[in-house]
Amino acid sequence: MKFPVDLPPEFQEKAKDLDIHPEDVDEFFVRGSGKGGQKINKTSSCVVLIHRPTEVEVRCQKHREQSKNRLSAYKLLIRKIETLKKGEESDEAKRIYKLRKQKKRRSRKAKEKILEEKHHRSEIKKLRKDVL
Repeated sequence: MKFPVDLPPEFQEKAKDLDIHPEDVDEFFVRGSGKGGQKINKTSSCVVLIHRPTEVEVRCQKHREQSKNRLSAYKLLIRKIETLKKGEESDEAKRIYKLRKQKKRRSRKAKEKILEEKHHRSEIKKLRKDVL
């Protein structure tokens, strides 16, 4: 299975596991939109990929060069299909869950435990001061 771009090994493995074939992907190069002035309006550096079996569509115009956008678009397509097929078991869903858990506020019990440990530590330090 040979993709038209040089994908990193981890993405090639994911594509193989998810049964994504390069011949199932339609590739279009269109003119970008948004800020960028004349350059963005003249060149067709925006890449659109459509995976026919799942009907997942991806657009990418992060970079100025078409080749970089093409690589980014294939990576994004593989991630999107993985999320679609695996759901909560996908790497992207796990990453998002981990971030949410880190940002979530601590429970009252956890706060009390931390304060208790701080108090214990301060008691130990107070005992040290008297010795000197």
